[in-house]
Amino acid sequence: MHQLSDYDYKLPESLIAQAPSPRRSDARLLVLDQDQRIHDHAFHQLKQWLRADDLVVINDSAVMKARLSARKPSGGAIEVLIERVIAGRRALAMIGSNKKLAIGQTFHILDQQGTAVCTAVMRERQDLLFVLEFDKDPVLLMREHGSLPLPPYIGSQPGRDDANRYQTIYGHRPGSVAAPTAGLHFDQPLIDQLQSMGVSFASLTLHVGIGTFAPVREAIIDQHRMHAEVYTLGEDCARAIARARQKGGRVVAVGTTALRTLETCANPDKPGHVNPQHGETKLYIRPGFSFQICDALLTNFHLPKSSLLMLVSAFAGFETIQKVYAHAIEKQYRFFSYGDASLLLRKQALA
Repeated sequence: MHQLSDYDYKLPESLIAQAPSPRRSDARLLVLDQDQRIHDHAFHQLKQWLRADDLVVINDSAVMKARLSARKPSGGAIEVLIERVIAGRRALAMIGSNKKLAIGQTFHILDQQGTAVCTAVMRERQDLLFVLEFDKDPVLLMREHGSLPLPPYIGSQPGRDDANRYQTIYGHRPGSVAAPTAGLHFDQPLIDQLQSMGVSFASLTLHVGIGTFAPVREAIIDQHRMHAEVYTLGEDCARAIARARQKGGRVVAVGTTALRTLETCANPDKPGHVNPQHGETKLYIRPGFSFQICDALLTNFHLPKSSLLMLVSAFAGFETIQKVYAHAIEKQYRFFSYGDASLLLRKQALA
């Protein structure tokens, strides 16, 4: 369980979803129950597995149009993926170029027609990312000239449908470079139905960064280090968790981003509760992690050798996840961002 090779699996390319299901809640849902039995459902049947007083915690971050085209003064093409604006006209970004770029390098940001609209300068490097300084507001640049950063395994360019379907219906805080994909399956009728049953919803924010999806390269997984991501868990969410605990309800995290935020904010002096706070998290969850908050996890199917596959292995058990993924492949579930979902229920809810 500590070797990177332990988290590899073979996936037929035909199971990598290239587009979302026609309707959000029509995606398939694999359920792993408390007795570690596997059930096959549609996502709109989620109500069968939730009960009154459960609390569903969602991530309300929205995806930015963070991908920008650029070129060097020599004419060479560059791709810029802004992860976050850090101060004024400076932003952290990943740079894609055929040739190595030097600190101090200047290049031009292009509009959709290939006309230069802005100049950017590389000021410094921070791990995988570079600090860029623009001569215009990078938030406006993304809004006016950026495109959605669809994952590389989706072969098509972003279109009109992606502008809607690669966002959750409740995402209203722009800041992510990738969608919190478990939430893509919720539509308003399903949320209304769950609320009518007595299920509550609470929101937090974690802006999904490049580091979440960066490949784990170390052969020994304990040597991997996560990239920092910005989160906020407010008083309302903390109070909702306290109410759910008081009523005997379960805390259901929608996505690994919600789970990582909840566990980051766990109150060490009051098991099962969280502290409202804002900051950056580098929480790296792999087998051996002790969960304090989450009783259930809704999540999509993750890439081989990824930190997210390690997270679900920690949550449900390494061997159990191997069985879950083998079942999903056999039953031809659709994988990754636009794919189907799983609901993982812990053997025993947290106190």
